[in-house]
Amino acid sequence: MGWWKKTDFWIALILAVIGLIGLARGNEAIADPGQDVDPRLAWLYLLAAVIMLINGILSHRQYLRELEEEQAKKENQPATGQREATTR
Repeated sequence: MGWWKKTDFWIALILAVIGLIGLARGNEAIADPGQDVDPRLAWLYLLAAVIMLINGILSHRQYLRELEEEQAKKENQPATGQREATTR
C-alpha cells in the first residue's frame, strides 16, 4: 500500500490547510459557529497536523516492516506445497 492511501496523511493535510487559513485570515475564519475564538486556534490545528503526520509516518514504517517480515517468511518456506496456516 502506498503512503498516499493512508488516511493519517490526508487528515494531516486537511488540518494543515485549516491552520494556514486561520493564520492568513484570522482565527474567526476557522472557529466553529458559537465557539469562543481562541487566539491559538490556528496553531492548534497546525500542531494537530504535525501529530497526525508523525502518526502516519510511524504507522507506515510499521506496515513496511511487517510486509518485509511476511515476504521473508514466504521465501524461507519449503516449496513442497505444504504451508502453515497463519492467522491474523
